[in-house]
Amino acid sequence: MSEKEWEIKDRKYMLMHMTPLTYRLPSKHTKRCPLLWFNEETGENKEIRYATNQNSPFTEEQNGTCTLGHIVFRKGILFVSKRNQALQKLLSLYHPHKDKIYYEWDPVEVATDEVVDIEIKIDALNLAREMDIDEAEAILRVEMGSAVRTMSSKELKRDLMLFAEKNPTLFIELANDENVQLRNFGIIACEKDIIKLSQDQRTFSWASNGRKLLNVPFEENPYSALAAWFKTDEGVEVYKSIEKKLK
Repeated sequence: MSEKEWEIKDRKYMLMHMTPLTYRLPSKHTKRCPLLWFNEETGENKEIRYATNQNSPFTEEQNGTCTLGHIVFRKGILFVSKRNQALQKLLSLYHPHKDKIYYEWDPVEVATDEVVDIEIKIDALNLAREMDIDEAEAILRVEMGSAVRTMSSKELKRDLMLFAEKNPTLFIELANDENVQLRNFGIIACEKDIIKLSQDQRTFSWASNGRKLLNVPFEENPYSALAAWFKTDEGVEVYKSIEKKLK
């Protein structure tokens, strides 16, 4: 936003990541806390300060005796009337802490974000509704671990819908991640005692004869490594063999 696009209206500013009872934002340039605005056109830094009896936030444009004011957020919020254009412009256009310590609340932007959030949630719920039980189990296993083994199909479906509603973005990411399905496949193969994972979680082997299938790379999740291995030429053949045993 620039002064040319400036709209005269009441404005609200909110602190980011904190809501103390009171918070005083720096309002004048000092060595300890420099308040400078960089002019992109001239390449110059301009000193700013809040003076209640001046129209400009720039020190060099303020004339006569200046009455310096405090900028205080209460419970994380600061309302500034449209009658106080000097403070509004300082906060909205020039203060170096904008979008770092505080931001200007924009109801239009908030409404747009809420619409996007609602649309994502609808997409996630529709995806969950059409998902088969095997896929549901794979996704829920990421959240719930081995507890999914004892759940009925109705319980799986219910918890899948709740997960999609609670965290739709993560749900959609997991639904589109083929490795989630492969990890679940590997876990089931271990639960069915078709393959086994060593106690140190570093080696997969056939449960029937102990023949080694895969060494797990250091500091990698064993089932993530197994999922990636299933995509290799050797891993594909093992996957097909396990698939037959699971039927």
